[in-house]
Amino acid sequence: MHDIRLIRDDPAGFDAAMARRGLSSASAPILALDEARRAAITAAEEALAARNAASKEVGAAKGRGDDAEFERLRALVAEKKEEIARLEEEAKAKDAELRDVLMGLPNIMQDDIPDGADEEDNVELKSWGTPREFSFIPVEHFELPGAKEAMDFETAAKLAGSRFVLMSAGIARIHRALAQFMLDLHVNNHDLTEVNGPVLVREEMMYGTGQLPKFGEDSYQTREGWWLIPTSEVTLTNIVNDCILDESHLPRRYTAHSLCFRSEAGSAGRDTSGMLRQHQFEKVEMVSVVHPEKSVEEHSRMTKCAEAVLEALDLPYRTVVLCSGDTGFGAVRTHDIEVWLPGQNSYREISSISNCGAFQARRMNARFRPEGGGKPEFLHTLNGSGLAVGRCLIAVLENYQQEDGTVNLPSALRPYLGGKTTLTVNGTLS
Repeated sequence: MHDIRLIRDDPAGFDAAMARRGLSSASAPILALDEARRAAITAAEEALAARNAASKEVGAAKGRGDDAEFERLRALVAEKKEEIARLEEEAKAKDAELRDVLMGLPNIMQDDIPDGADEEDNVELKSWGTPREFSFIPVEHFELPGAKEAMDFETAAKLAGSRFVLMSAGIARIHRALAQFMLDLHVNNHDLTEVNGPVLVREEMMYGTGQLPKFGEDSYQTREGWWLIPTSEVTLTNIVNDCILDESHLPRRYTAHSLCFRSEAGSAGRDTSGMLRQHQFEKVEMVSVVHPEKSVEEHSRMTKCAEAVLEALDLPYRTVVLCSGDTGFGAVRTHDIEVWLPGQNSYREISSISNCGAFQARRMNARFRPEGGGKPEFLHTLNGSGLAVGRCLIAVLENYQQEDGTVNLPSALRPYLGGKTTLTVNGTLS
């Protein structure tokens, strides 16, 4: 959410920032609403002052025996009381309306974000690894013999509908091993604190991280009012919701493995085969809560944490900075990591790491107390996948497939698989 004072002080700068997001003249209606809100507050204060002055004179008029003046002042007090209530309600309504408008506006991106319309205009920052040269035509993950045996989309559709999968035997074990491997790497090597939290959250938590109000259709809500998290970013970031931390307690770095739920609204016809785009999936998430002066440095650090997972699994990838037209609603800067999928002969996103600046902290009222004293300041928050477990499974299956239909497994996973090295054509491990 934005600071209304900054919009008042520099409306042209705010408009220029929103124009990069495709929004024109964003400040004008905001400032008009703010002016109406402030006018109602001022009028209420003036009416209160007039009532208080009249209240003091009522007793004096009574004491003088001036019944006419007494009645006039008493009527004025009653009139001002009604006027104050009306103006305060009007100010409250304008304040809520202004908050709703500010809640619906995207974050201001960093100045160095490249201009562009969509993912085609993203800029590569780094590439790692060399895509393997196959002596045969590699297939997509769901076409592998072992996957056909242990990755059941038909039964999942019977149970829950489209965009679900039922994993069993070797596939289920590899999937579980990947999540465990990622958590251990982040906890042991990257100094993240593991958290196991709820996947059902209150509505205000979704507002805090920016999923609401704009993106409600992308998530699921229960009849009781809870929301199913689209990522544990919601759970982890809101740990500091409505908190004031001591500066000495920063940074806070969290990681969690959780189920995630997304409606995939607007993705009809995209990635309908296989498990690349599901309603229910699993991710190992990373969240950092830091001092404002440290968020740029932390963004780079988190990107390296995510990249380290792919490097340990020896999976080729590239890292890109998202252009203005592709940067997410709450981010000031986002790095996408795209893993090489030989079955598709393309790079596909496996992690998105975003610096949100103070945007989420304002929504959550999450602040810190400076060590040198002074007023509490808003924290900076960052989040990123470390990694999407299902997509990592896809990458392992496709990159390590063999001509006979088996899959050799990365050495980094073998300790988590009881020393097993291969996914057989029957979907078991050997």
